[in-house]
Amino acid sequence: MPEIRMNPYFILMIGVISVSTSAILVKVSSSDAGVIAFYRLLFTILLMSPVFLLKYRRELRSITIRDWGYTVAAGFFLAFHFILWFESLNYTSVASSTVLVTLQPLFAFAGTYLFFQEKFSKTALLSALLAIVGSFIISWGDFRISGMALWGDLLALLACALVTAYLLFGQNVRKRLSVITYTFIVYLMSTIVLFFYVLIKGEKLGPYPKEEWIYFILLAIIPTLLGHTLFNWSLKWVSTSTISMAILFEPIGASILAYYLLSESIILSQVIGGGVILLGIFFFVREERKIKKRAALEIKGG
Repeated sequence: MPEIRMNPYFILMIGVISVSTSAILVKVSSSDAGVIAFYRLLFTILLMSPVFLLKYRRELRSITIRDWGYTVAAGFFLAFHFILWFESLNYTSVASSTVLVTLQPLFAFAGTYLFFQEKFSKTALLSALLAIVGSFIISWGDFRISGMALWGDLLALLACALVTAYLLFGQNVRKRLSVITYTFIVYLMSTIVLFFYVLIKGEKLGPYPKEEWIYFILLAIIPTLLGHTLFNWSLKWVSTSTISMAILFEPIGASILAYYLLSESIILSQVIGGGVILLGIFFFVREERKIKKRAALEIKGG
């Protein structure tokens, strides 16, 4: 089924704003990390099922064994990304955790170069470096390199590596599958992995108070369906590295929400760092668009 072509950068912006709510919803929940991740994706699957079953299930016949392998791997990495990141929020602040978990260019540049031979100009690399510097500026006043806070920071960094692997596997498959089919399969695989993880860990699946179920459902709707699903849609039109750069905006949105909803203070370094991140993202996206236009003109001219 053909997909509607929209501006991928506008879609990315909506996705980033949506995922910025994720850390807040996880922080206010009192459930275990595996349980939060499981119900987040389970409710997402339930919400997507009617559309998938009615319009997209026939697409399953065209999936190759290789694509099934990539999709299962993407689901596995996404599941453990959620587990590690949600766990990190038990030990460190929203600002520190989101800054570390969105430092994906460090992994994405290496991954796209090694696996997809994607090349980057000096301007793009400098723009990425600028955005990463901005992330460190944001975290400068908040990082506590000691005790459990350090453990939380390490968990967030590992979660960052896993979500980059998830996006890299998805970039390969997404070009051949519709966003609904690809996303549904990945989320289903992640849900299965998380279910067995919760059972093995002995975390309880219920009962929970009403507020917890509300948090689970909101996590499914806002950061997942309006966040990660839009990132999956964008994979057909832009590279993993561009998405990783855009996601660097998440710490800004998450810090603002944490200030108003969780009373976490916003310090000067976060304001300055946010500006530096936005500047880096602007230069990176502009440079990539220039390269794509130049390549398209060369193909047309040739």
